[in-house]
This record gives sequence, structure tokens and C-alpha cells, in this order.
Amino acid sequence: MADTMLGSTGGELPAKNVTGMTGTGAAEAVVCYSPMMVTTYGIWQGVSPLEFSLPLFILQTAIIVGTTRLLVVLLKPFRQPRVIAEILAGVILGPSLMGQVGTWAGTVFPLRSLLTLETVAHLGLLYFLFLVGLEMDVNVIKRSGKKAVIIAVAGMALPFCIGTATSFIFRHQVSKNVHQASFLLFLGVALSVTAFPVLARILAEIKLLNSDLGKIAMSAAIVNDMCAWILLALAIAISEVNSTPFSSLWVLLSGVAFVLACFYVVRPGMWWLVRRVPEGETISDVQITLILTGVMIAGVCTDAIGIHSVFGAFVYGLVIPSGELGVVLIEKMEDFVTGLLLPLFFAISGLRTNLTRVRDPTTVGLLVLVFVMASFAKIMGTILIAISYTMTFRDGVALGFLMNTRGLVEMIVLNIGRDKQVLDDESFAVMVLVSVAMTALVTPVVTTVYRPARRLVGYKRRNLQRSKHDAELRMLACVHTTRNVPSIISLLELSNPTKRSPIFIYALHLVELTGRASNMLAAHHTAGNQGASEHIFNAFENYEESVGGVSVQALTAVSPYQTMHENVSVLAEDKHVSLIVLPFHKQQTVDGGMEPINPNLRGFNESILAAAPCSIGILVDRGISAATARMASVHHVALLFFGGPDDREGLAYAWRLVENPGVCLTIIRFIPPGYTPPPPAATMTPPAVAGSRAITIVPDIPRTERQMDEEYLNEFRSRNVGNEAILYAEQVVANSEETMAAIRNLDNAHELYIVGRQPGDESSPLTSALTEWMESPELGPIGDLLVSSEFSKMVSVLVMQQYVITAAQPAGMAPVVAAQAGPTIADDPVRQYLTNANQRSPMSGGGRGVWGGGF
Repeated sequence: MADTMLGSTGGELPAKNVTGMTGTGAAEAVVCYSPMMVTTYGIWQGVSPLEFSLPLFILQTAIIVGTTRLLVVLLKPFRQPRVIAEILAGVILGPSLMGQVGTWAGTVFPLRSLLTLETVAHLGLLYFLFLVGLEMDVNVIKRSGKKAVIIAVAGMALPFCIGTATSFIFRHQVSKNVHQASFLLFLGVALSVTAFPVLARILAEIKLLNSDLGKIAMSAAIVNDMCAWILLALAIAISEVNSTPFSSLWVLLSGVAFVLACFYVVRPGMWWLVRRVPEGETISDVQITLILTGVMIAGVCTDAIGIHSVFGAFVYGLVIPSGELGVVLIEKMEDFVTGLLLPLFFAISGLRTNLTRVRDPTTVGLLVLVFVMASFAKIMGTILIAISYTMTFRDGVALGFLMNTRGLVEMIVLNIGRDKQVLDDESFAVMVLVSVAMTALVTPVVTTVYRPARRLVGYKRRNLQRSKHDAELRMLACVHTTRNVPSIISLLELSNPTKRSPIFIYALHLVELTGRASNMLAAHHTAGNQGASEHIFNAFENYEESVGGVSVQALTAVSPYQTMHENVSVLAEDKHVSLIVLPFHKQQTVDGGMEPINPNLRGFNESILAAAPCSIGILVDRGISAATARMASVHHVALLFFGGPDDREGLAYAWRLVENPGVCLTIIRFIPPGYTPPPPAATMTPPAVAGSRAITIVPDIPRTERQMDEEYLNEFRSRNVGNEAILYAEQVVANSEETMAAIRNLDNAHELYIVGRQPGDESSPLTSALTEWMESPELGPIGDLLVSSEFSKMVSVLVMQQYVITAAQPAGMAPVVAAQAGPTIADDPVRQYLTNANQRSPMSGGGRGVWGGGF
């Protein structure tokens, strides 16, 4: 069995397993390995498994991935990106720390094993750069605008110039062991890049992805990343120490030809492949295999040209059309590549980082100075450009630090520079650590410095009851999949959008953040986005064009489901939204049952119910989106009214619906036996003191929930006298069983039921027993009953929750809802008159009282 010798000599040794030796006159260690010793014979043969390449590689991979995940967990409270943990894991496992233990270095990470580890790591890097190119939308550069392009160019040109100038001044101290011109070129590229994937994850982590600052930073980072790859290709072509000028020229020309071939030969071929796939079907496994094989072919081509193989994989990924093909490729590859293979590359960078080689304090100090000067130039350049575009100084500083994010691209540049002997071990180790330090600073500095413009606090229309029924309605519709769109549009059609009472709808496509740049690049422009967002936004835009009185703004929120409710709440407050519409976490099956769509949606709905700054409606689609229902000339809607703020909010929304001439509304009020309407609230006036000139401030007497129910119902009745489309009925029920029976006995004509999430008092006997058997607490007892399998009717349900503010009240009084229907009755003589005029005598006995003909 012949052992092949790797290193500076490149010859062969006799059949002997040599783990390491120093060649005579050689500058490096000569490492030999046995190509046949792949799998072990077993520990019972008396042979250590770690002497064989496969068991050793498996152990190394497990240790690297385990250490990386542990560091990710430890650094999570500090909100550090994963790249920091991956690089630090390599430094810890490498010669700087664990490598100082002789047994560890010789057994777990011996020199002979690094060839296998590095090969697999570069294969993972190849496919990761393919995914980065796949996720990056070339059209973003075209539509990113002049502002982002100028910020990107300034963020590259200034650090490149200042970094290389500073290095040139101190060239005899900094680059004393390497080719100086090549060193300056690689250093300039390393100092000027912005790590787009790392930046996207940082922005998502600190909730700035959808902010103006985040959008500018993302667009500029994409432009910067594109330019960085071009500069890297130039640097590799020019930096060959022994190359002639003509060979560098041939490398550049061949690289340009490769890029042109990818865009003008491969890209049309991919489009042809996409068009051949029938609608509704996915790409076949054979086609996916051929595309993934193309990644390696592209890498071989650029490696043969003289540019690094990752450049070919990146360009190849750029030309793959985004959309269904891109989504399939990402879903099949990304978890394996980013979770298992990519940490190996960062571990290799850490294993190469030997801090014990850092001995010259002058070199270290000057390298740090060069890095700091370049970073200062990038930050100051970004600040000046930002200020020239009327951004604040704080925003400029935050943007400058965001553009100073380091990561994968810089690690690639440094590794290539070290492989080509442009960087020595000392320079490499210092620059890796400084890059980690710079990236670690980004999150704390940005969260400290960036203070978004204060939102307009205290906008009044946080619920529908406070708004006029015919005023403009600002609604935020959350959409998870394309199946949610028809039901929301059907609800909009019922909501009577007219030019006199318009609806501003913010269609928010919620995308789960899985650490992928593809999710963060969910573009809102239909020109370049072929995924689900395009279909969703097109549907809303078509509806906007066909109906007057509706204005649609399409947005995308990218976040983990655990924190997605925060993004929705911030957006709702920024847009002064009165109602958030959420789709139910279950969808209807063919047999009429309900099945969960995504287990995370239920938790999201519960979180937004607890944290929203306005009212919420959960829409359960059980036929409202069907074509027959939408084409009907008359729509029958029923409101089940038990009392309380949520039911009043349902009445407020029903009030808006009934303005639609095609809607017939039935209001069914459930009351206990012997119910007596409470007297109207009055304002206590203290007796006047004779001769007193003091101004007396009289506080309002808090109103009970029953009083507010009666007031709002009476106001609704008085405003709709003579409206034939409204039917009012009262149902007397004594307990939950009678309530359930009464609801089941309702006729089948209604296609939408509106209910409050918390009907009446929590301890009310009318609903208390139903609360104990709820399967979906987010719907409340009545909503849960209407969508349960026990309820035979297939009806759609809108569950309303009113935004309320609880205030302190005197002891013995019922809870006060401060964010309720505007001024008190005593302050409004018209409402006082209407309330007094419409007081009804209490009903006696059971059964149902019906007022037809619009009260």
C-alpha cells in the first residue's frame, strides 16, 4: 500500500504510514496519508478507528457541529449571528486552544486528516455559494435605486482606498514575508466587502428587516456582494506571483466568457426547463440531480480557468430562475448544507488560525490599525451619503455599522489569500479575529444607536366601535398561503368599500424565517418575484383595480413564528390600523372537516390576540370564499350578541356590513330570563356653593358593561330605523345547554356568523359550560362551537376581539373599558335623548321577540 506524500516535495515514500515529518529544506510540514485506509477493521482487531479516514472524519464532523450549536445557544442572549459561533468553534478546536493539548491535536485533528475535512468543507462551501447566488435576485440591483447603489459604492471604494493606502505606508512591517502588491489587493478586497447573508440574519434578529433602514442596508449589501465577487475574481487573476501579464489577461477573459455563457446559454436553458413543467407539478428528481451536478461542473470550469471554484458555483446560482425551481432546490439542500457542511469550512478557518504564531506586536498593531482605519472609512462614508439623503446622523451610524458586517465572503477571501501564500499565518490569524470582533459589534451598536422615528402615539381608531361606521377603515390582512386570499377578498366585498367609506387594506404576506436569505429577499415587486408572494399580491391588486373604494398595499413580513406577532403589532401601529384580520389555523377539507395547516399558526394567533394594538378578527373560511357564495346577489349575515366589548365590536363591524345593499343582517341577542335593562349612566353634579367662583371638574361616572351594551344597541337601532335589511331578535336562555340548542336551531340561510371572542361576562351561565369544552380557545366558546364537528351547519365565522384599555375604577364597580365608544352620553345630548327615547320595557317570559322591518 503506497502512501502519497503531500506538501512541498510532492514525491512518494515507501509503504509506511507516516503521520508527519519535516522535509529537508522544506518550509512546511510534509504530511503523508494512506489512500486505502478508509474504513476500519473494528476495535476487536486491536486497531484504533481513528487511524482510518472515514471514522475520523465522522467524529470530527460531529464535534464541529456540536461545538458550533453549543456556541450558538451560548451567544444567543447576546444576539450574535451564527457566523460568530462557527468561526469561534474552529478557533477553540484548533491549535490556538484545544490544539495545545498534544493528545487532542494528534488524535482528533491530526494533520493527515485535514485533507479529507478540507475537501468536504469546500464541497459544502461550493453548494452554499450556489444557494446564496440562487437566493440573490439580480433584478434587485436594477430596482434598488440610486441611493442603495451610491451607499454600496461608497462603502467599498473608501475602505479599499484607505485600507490599501495605510497598508502601503506600513508595507515593510505588515507584508514583510509575502508578495506586497498581491497582499495589498487581497487586503483591499477583504476590507471592503459586506457579508450579505450575515447582514440579513442580523436585521431579522433585531427586527429591522422591514424598516426603511433595513431595506436600504439589504439593497446596498446585495450590490456590495456582487461587486465583491467581481473584485475577488480580479484579485485571484492578478495575484499569481509567478504569472505573466498575458496569463492574468487570459484568466480575466476566460472568467468574463464563463459569466456570459452562464447568463446567455445556461439561463435560457433553465427557463426552457421551467416552462416544460406542467402547472401544478414539481420539478422531477432527475432534473434536480442534473442541476446540482451543474454546480460541480461550474466549479471545475472556474477552477480550471484560474479563479476559485466557488465563483463558478455562485454565478451558476445567479442564473437559476427564482420561483418554483429555486424553492425546490433550496428546500432539498439548504438545511443539510448550512447545518452540516458549512460549519466545516468555518472550522477549517479556525483550525488554520494559530494565535501562537502571533508574536510580533508591531505587525499585529499595524494590521489592527489598518482594519480600524478601513472600517472607520466605510462607516464615515456611509454616514456622509446617508446625511446627504436627509437621513439622521443616528441612522447613518447604524447603517454604517450594518454595512461593516463581516462574514463568509471575507473568510473566503482570507482563506484564498493564505492558500496562495499572499497572507502569512500571523496576518491570517489577526484578520480573522478582528473580523469576528467587528461583526460582534454590529448588533449592540445598531440596537443602541438606531432609534426609529417615534410612532404617533394615541391614534384613536384602535377599534371599530370608536370609528364611524361609514368612515375609512384601515385593515391589516395577514396571509400565510394563497388559500387565505379568496376568503379575505370575500370579506372585503361584504364590508361595503365605497369612495365615501374607503377601505385601506394592508395585505401582509407572513413568511417564516428559517435563517435563509431567500425568505428575507421576498420582493414586493411582481416583476422579479415568481413565488407565492406574487400570486397573493396579484390577487389583491386585481381586486383593487376592479372595485372602487379599495386601496391595497402589499407587504411582506419575515420572522420566526415565535416573534412574528411583534412584527405585525408594530406594523399595525405604524399604519394606524383599526382591525387585523387573521386566518384560522385550520382549513376545511373535502368532507367538511377541519385540519390544521401549520402547527405554528395557532401559537401566532394566540400571541397576536394578546399583543395587538387594535381590534382583531379571526376568519374561519367554511364556504365564504366559494364562487357560488361570492356570486350571490344577497348575502345573509348573522350576529350573535351576548354583550361585552367583543360583541360590541362585532356589532360595529356588522354595522359597516349592513351599509352594503346586498347584505341582510340578523341580530340575535341572547338574554337571561327576567333581564331588565340597566338605567342609563348619569353624571353626578355637586351642589353649587353660593358666591363661589371656583371651577368644578366633575368626573364621569364609570359605566357598567350592560349599560354600554344597551347604549350601543340603542344607538344602532335609532340610526337604522326603517332599514328592511335588518332583523333583530331576542332569545331568552337560562344556561349553556339552552344557548347551544338555540344556536343549533338557527336557520341555514346565513353564510357568515359574527361573534365576540368573549361573549358577555366570563362567569355568565349562558356560556360558562361551553368554555370548559373549547378545542380552540382563540375563537372563544361561541366561535369554537360554530366550527366544531358537532355543529352540523357549514358556515363561515368571524370572531371579533375588541382592543380595550382597562383603567382604575372605584371599588365595587364593574370593569371600565376606556377605549370605548367615544364621549359619554351625558356629554352628548343627542345620544342622551336617543337613549332615553329608545329604552324598552323589559321582556317577560321565554321565547323570541322579533322586530322586522329594520326596527
